[in-house]
Amino acid sequence: MRRLDGLLQGDHLGLLPGPGTESAESREYLPGDDVRAMDWNLTARTAVPHVRDRIADRELETWALVDATPSMDFGTGRVEKRDLAVFAVGAVAFLTERTGNRMGAQILHGGGLRNVPARSGRPHTLRLLRTLLEVPRGEPGPADRPRLGPGAELMRRTTPARHGLAVVVSDFLEPVESWERPLKLLAHRHQLLAVEVVDPRELSLPDVGVLSVVDPETGRRRDIPTANPRLRERYARAAAEQRSLIGAALRRAGAAHLRLRTDRDWIRDIAEHVLAQRRTAAAPVPAPLQGGAG
Repeated sequence: MRRLDGLLQGDHLGLLPGPGTESAESREYLPGDDVRAMDWNLTARTAVPHVRDRIADRELETWALVDATPSMDFGTGRVEKRDLAVFAVGAVAFLTERTGNRMGAQILHGGGLRNVPARSGRPHTLRLLRTLLEVPRGEPGPADRPRLGPGAELMRRTTPARHGLAVVVSDFLEPVESWERPLKLLAHRHQLLAVEVVDPRELSLPDVGVLSVVDPETGRRRDIPTANPRLRERYARAAAEQRSLIGAALRRAGAAHLRLRTDRDWIRDIAEHVLAQRRTAAAPVPAPLQGGAG
């Protein structure tokens, strides 16, 4: 419940809209508003006087891009991946909302993309988590679903230009090349945290005889003879290679990488990640080398 020292923006000068340099949302002019804050473009379009609020300096805004596509409706551990995604968003929300910061979310699900505007306060945080819990499950099978790469690009284009914290929660099972560049561009504007959600059955197959599996994204069904040790070995090797590619792509994108598993204590994993980030932030910067070549 403490602020993430070294991970966020530091001590804050203000919690609510007020005197500052960053533009916020526009609203209709009220008697007593500072006329120097007039939003002339919106006023001209609507023929109604509008002013643009300001965000108090150094107020942090956090945005979460949450993957709720059918591949997240899976879990063989303590919880499903979609539940773990909600837990991760909740952890970030409660760690940041104590200082009055704003948090919003964009949710990728079978019905499209849902936007939850950034607001501050505990009631908003609880409404955001309720919205995530109530996202309907997608039907397995091919469909025109929102994808992670376009979702990250949309977040980059629609979130405020000022620096904030962007959290992407997904299993990252889409092709790496489809989302690596959008995440890299997102990291240029915001501090980026990538939360990778993993189930143990995605890493290794148990010996349970013939196992019928369905690809939730395409609806394709296949019977897998898990008693075959060579097949289990090839599966584990391919899964390890896939996770290695995902980790490398997230590092290239400039994201802090947090991996959560459905069969582990996710609170401990988040706490260990926060402590590691604090140690990294507190580490002294190496001094530049002095002198020239001899």
